[in-house]
Amino acid sequence: QVQVVESGGGEVQAGGSLRLSCVATGITSLYVMAWYRQVPGKQREWVASTDGEGTMKYGDSVKGRFTLFGDNAKPAMYLQMNSLRPEDTAVYYCNVNEYYKGASYWGQGTQVTVSS
Repeated sequence: QVQVVESGGGEVQAGGSLRLSCVATGITSLYVMAWYRQVPGKQREWVASTDGEGTMKYGDSVKGRFTLFGDNAKPAMYLQMNSLRPEDTAVYYCNVNEYYKGASYWGQGTQVTVSS
């Protein structure tokens, strides 16, 4: 059984930093891990992703401010968020996509709030 668990959200002032963690268990094939975020009333937005082989990709809105670190052994990933802005406020979700299986798993989400 696959489990995806996020942690590390919280409240910070604009310009501050937070670090999110995502750990997955039960993954048995090649995967892509990704962070998404969602604000009430809006569609879920892709933030960043890693393929477990060192390739990192970032959305335009976070490029240069957020950095993704991967740990293939677990698998796990960590999102270092710097220079946070009020518009980064959202619930952040971790997704693991075992693409050969056609299976996608979501964590429960973690709230990030950036005050101005």
